[in-house]
Amino acid sequence: MIDKIKILLVCSPYYNDITDNLISGASEILKSNSVCYKILNVPGALEIAPAIKLVLDKSKKKPIFDGYVALGCVIKGETYHFEIVANDSSRALIDLSLNYSVPIGNGILTVSNKDQAIKRSDPNQLNKGAGAALACLSLINIKNSFNYE
Repeated sequence: MIDKIKILLVCSPYYNDITDNLISGASEILKSNSVCYKILNVPGALEIAPAIKLVLDKSKKKPIFDGYVALGCVIKGETYHFEIVANDSSRALIDLSLNYSVPIGNGILTVSNKDQAIKRSDPNQLNKGAGAALACLSLINIKNSFNYE
């Protein structure tokens, strides 16, 4: 019997309205593909990758989740902090995915202003939460297609 796919949405609700839209887009994709999912909220985008690693470390013998979707929003401000958060959160997710061979869809928006964030999170437009969920499912399919026992 094949177990049902399980995904963890790791979300930074710093910009609550934006993240809620990203979650809505991701959850619609997951529901339409009969995928089970849970939501874990963390304080900010920099905490998403460490939260995923904590879950991975707790489940080394038998993975709890088949993949992860990172959701959040970083809006450029007046300081260099934007570049640090945007670059380091993305790099950490890539490192986790490569080092642990775990599918991760990156739906952390890195935008110049709130209008861009609204467009990229709108469930009826460019919803990047949906795109991140699709990316994660695609990686899971690739991983599973090469599981020969």
